[in-house]
Amino acid sequence: MDQPKKKAGFVVLVGRSNVGKSTLLNALVGTKVAITSPKPQTTRLPVRGILTTDGGQAVFVDTPGVFKNAKDTLSKKLLESVRQSLVDIDVVLYVVDPTRAIAEEEKYIQSLLERIEKPRILVINKIDLRDAPYLDFYRDLASTFDAAVEVSAEHGTHVKTLAAKVMELLPAGEYFYPEFQLTDMGQKEWLAELIREKLFLRLRQEVPYSVHVVCDEVEERENGTLYVRATIYTHADRYKRMIIGEGGRGIKEIGQSTRKELQTVMDRPVYLDLTVDVDPHWQERVA
Repeated sequence: MDQPKKKAGFVVLVGRSNVGKSTLLNALVGTKVAITSPKPQTTRLPVRGILTTDGGQAVFVDTPGVFKNAKDTLSKKLLESVRQSLVDIDVVLYVVDPTRAIAEEEKYIQSLLERIEKPRILVINKIDLRDAPYLDFYRDLASTFDAAVEVSAEHGTHVKTLAAKVMELLPAGEYFYPEFQLTDMGQKEWLAELIREKLFLRLRQEVPYSVHVVCDEVEERENGTLYVRATIYTHADRYKRMIIGEGGRGIKEIGQSTRKELQTVMDRPVYLDLTVDVDPHWQERVA
């Protein structure tokens, strides 16, 4: 009896900022590979999460949220990374939020999707929220896609249904990664992203997109402790003072929340050494 052919491919998640793409990626893969925050545009570079099932292997690519009128260097770079992520992919997940009014970002994304000939799935997120005045608009839009799935990424509702539909639409092919691998993000990248998430969660709107984290060193100590040294960069002294907080309370809270999550995930003691530095040109270096 012939064995069923393997299926594999790249699946890109696109959508306007803060529609829940990173939360959905984590839910699809089953673990945190992308940072999440109530602040929009927390994703800066495409992040890959890998889901391997009996049906095949999907490599999900989470992209930055689209801000149509991007003016600063970083935002322009993010918008270009979204465009590039739509090249050489196999399936597109267009993630939308039915609680928010249709804006220029949505129209721009839809114009991009019209040029794509690969399978496209409309993912209507946040169906757990009662106040969703634009739900019918997106349901009417569903007929223009190859499939539509309504989900709650936060609660995992219908996420397995979405994953099955993705596997169905993938082309035949060999797996790109070992079956046990969940992401291709390097350890230092992932650690830096996790620290950045805690920054956003603590500071909310106080510090705009003026922070960047570099993981400088990761070392396993003889006593089994994981030593992590990282630098938080911001472009002005006033933001440095906000991050550090009165009496160092801010940086201490950020370190504690990061260390707590790391120790849970890695099941070992973690020593986190955080410093804050001012670099007015970090956006140009990252871009």
